[in-house]
Amino acid sequence: MMEYRIGIGYDLHRTQAGRPLVLGNITIPHTFGLLGHSDADVVIHALIDAITGAAGLPDVGQLFPNSDPQYQGIDSARLLEHTMVELKKTHWMINNVDVVIIAQSPKISPHKSAMQQRLAELLGIPGELVNIKGKTNEAVDAVGMEQAIACHCVALLKRPA
Repeated sequence: MMEYRIGIGYDLHRTQAGRPLVLGNITIPHTFGLLGHSDADVVIHALIDAITGAAGLPDVGQLFPNSDPQYQGIDSARLLEHTMVELKKTHWMINNVDVVIIAQSPKISPHKSAMQQRLAELLGIPGELVNIKGKTNEAVDAVGMEQAIACHCVALLKRPA
């Protein structure tokens, strides 16, 4: 009999001209990127919070504080790799993840497959266990006015009982 836990993650970063836009560890050509201490990948940050929440581990801000200079400009894939090492110690495994990226622009659908494959690789699971959806905010609030991009994520973990 399997035991399951679910975790929810959320992240939001402001947009900034002149920075690369990195979502799901894929660099997307665009007129702006996201402002943050690291590469500001809202997808990976939300995913880390979903995984750590389900596993009972510290959240992304506790594991990788923005006050620590070693994380300045870091590729968030490195943060997820460290998270997966910590997850392995708990004996929990990823069952599947579901990601919702909220961005007025760019369109997410042309990049979904690349993000899905890359996240699956980082998580060590088959691509069909990573679901990604893009939504707009219908030109409402900071996200709708292209001043920010947000992400919600759910991770289901499993382990034999």
